[in-house]
Amino acid sequence: MTSIHDEPTTTTSRAPLVFIHGSGDSARTWDPLIARLPGYECLALNLPGHGDRVDRPGPPVMSVDDYADAMRAALARRELAGVTLVGHSLGGAITLRMALEYPALIGRIVLVGTGARLRVLPPILAAAKSGDPAEVSRAHWDLVRLGFAPEHEAQAAAYFAALEPFAPGVYGRDLAACDAFDMMADLGRIEQPALLVTGESDRLTPPKYGAFLRDRLENARLALIPAAGHYAQVEAPDAVAAAIREWLG
Repeated sequence: MTSIHDEPTTTTSRAPLVFIHGSGDSARTWDPLIARLPGYECLALNLPGHGDRVDRPGPPVMSVDDYADAMRAALARRELAGVTLVGHSLGGAITLRMALEYPALIGRIVLVGTGARLRVLPPILAAAKSGDPAEVSRAHWDLVRLGFAPEHEAQAAAYFAALEPFAPGVYGRDLAACDAFDMMADLGRIEQPALLVTGESDRLTPPKYGAFLRDRLENARLALIPAAGHYAQVEAPDAVAAAIREWLG
């Protein structure tokens, strides 16, 4: 088992699982889930400007395609191919784009709290892009609070308080990339097997988003996670890990 954020520490015969976090998060969002996947080689990556890459933010504007290219380069540096790519929210959008553009690198995909489009509430997007640290923090909290199931607001507050800092301007960049993302017309061209993990109480990418993906991807399974919202990997890591293990066989 590994629960690290830059290099895998366990070698197995299985293809590694590579994890990509969502907007304003870091690789540490995957810690509870990775801890429940013993026997799998796991690698959680930070996007530019997040976590241990806070001092390497990249350009001020990045699209999902740009983020996908950065993650492709991260896999190439580690000489990884045929991986199972696991993405949450923005990370799921990046996963979908990589599955389409770099099929030799991606053998399977797991999408947690993801949709074929990821429009952001306009007030939250405007605040995130404002450049005012207080406004950015408020927008971030509003999205995290909405991301957890209503009965998990105390857990949302604890999660938010423990988040690693990100580089200035990065949160607005993340949400702008989500807001512009649209792969509704491209889903039929993705051939990799897909597991779609959706919290039953997800208010940001509700279960209908997962059903839409299931019905349009060539080889997809939908796993609905009870008593979980958009952050199912944090709220219900046991259930998410069980779904992944069963799907991987």
